[in-house]
Amino acid sequence: MSLPTHTPVWRIKNSPEDSVVLDSSDEATFALTEEPVPSLEDGEMLVENVFISNDPAQRGWIQKGVLPERLYTAPVREGDIMATHSIARVLALKDSTDQRFKVNDFVYCMTAGWRRYAVIKTDPSACLPVMVPQNVSPTAALGLFGVPGFTAYYGLHDVLKFKEGQSLIVSAAAGAVGNVVVQYAKKVLKAKKVIAIVGSEEKCQWIKGLGADVALNYKSPTFAQDLVNATSDFVDAYFDSVSGVILDQVIPRIKQYGRIAACGAISGYNKDVGKPTMGATWIEVVTNRLTIQGFVILDFMFPKDGSNRVATEAFPSIAGALERGEITLDGTEDIVEVPFVDVPKVWGRLFTGANTGKLVTKLA
Repeated sequence: MSLPTHTPVWRIKNSPEDSVVLDSSDEATFALTEEPVPSLEDGEMLVENVFISNDPAQRGWIQKGVLPERLYTAPVREGDIMATHSIARVLALKDSTDQRFKVNDFVYCMTAGWRRYAVIKTDPSACLPVMVPQNVSPTAALGLFGVPGFTAYYGLHDVLKFKEGQSLIVSAAAGAVGNVVVQYAKKVLKAKKVIAIVGSEEKCQWIKGLGADVALNYKSPTFAQDLVNATSDFVDAYFDSVSGVILDQVIPRIKQYGRIAACGAISGYNKDVGKPTMGATWIEVVTNRLTIQGFVILDFMFPKDGSNRVATEAFPSIAGALERGEITLDGTEDIVEVPFVDVPKVWGRLFTGANTGKLVTKLA
């Protein structure tokens, strides 16, 4: 098989301040280019992206004017290749002492970005073997057995310190992280009550099928009262991925000494989608002695002490729950097959609520 000599690449054309622009205008956020594939050097391999992860966090990486010292990863600037995690197939390797990979293997890539073909290093800072249980699709390494699943696990265990018999509210519950939080809290940690907040009546039924006791549509005109009715006894914890107005509405429904895990703020990633109003109920944090903790999953996946907590804690726990039927992958992956030219459009679905579960792009 002849190896590719050129590849299509999506780069940042205009760093966005407000909503991303997903067209080919002068104001477009991304630009499609055709570029040569570099020659392989020792310790490198040529890969072909097959499955591309779509994550709300990517929006923060490309924000115009973001300060590197205030971000947990390197920002993606104008002219840079759009960053993502992906599952790629190995096409060729340069002679190396690294025996972890061979041609046709699937690999988990952190540096291939929005490229069809990429030359990447074989060291762990660039790629890892795909780690999923036997007979599980490699796409699960982008979801249940990847950043979303581990975010759910450590957010519940380490941040919320969630215990059996407690109650929980989960925002963005029909997303990649939220659906795992709902399943794991209810089925594994034996939550007394899980209240899921989603964006449609269809998603309400879907998330209840995964274990939520109550599902609320935040777009409903009765949402505020529905939330009060569902939390008449108040709740112990809140797993927050959205911030904004919903956070303000949830804070007064949390018990004294309750906890909030903040892992995202998607309501404010594109400013015209909904500006955060944080502060309207802030006095409730004081009077009810609430604990709010932001967290980034990289701190748990790559701790400073060099330990591999994912391999010894999160992975076996989630794998065991999957094997016992307490967690399911069925229907929780939203895999969209498109040509490479449509990669940005699929990513854009995250911000319109068009996806259910983990949104993955499969390159046609």
